[in-house]
Amino acid sequence: MQVQYPITVQAIRSKGCNPRLYVYVPLPLAAAIGLEPGEKVQWTLLDRATLQMKRFTQPAPTTVKSSAKTRRRKK
Repeated sequence: MQVQYPITVQAIRSKGCNPRLYVYVPLPLAAAIGLEPGEKVQWTLLDRATLQMKRFTQPAPTTVKSSAKTRRRKK
């Protein structure tokens, strides 16, 4: 399954500083990969058209709550 999220690179221009570029991760994409605010990532330039993002730490596995009722065992 390939999902695409087009975004726009934004520039922040502070007085007396060089412009900084920001890329925001869309919430559905962040949720799909379990990305949390404040998490450290590293960007790698693979070629002029491709960036790869890598996490510094492995995300904790998410647990799925079961909705099935448990049966009681007879003694």
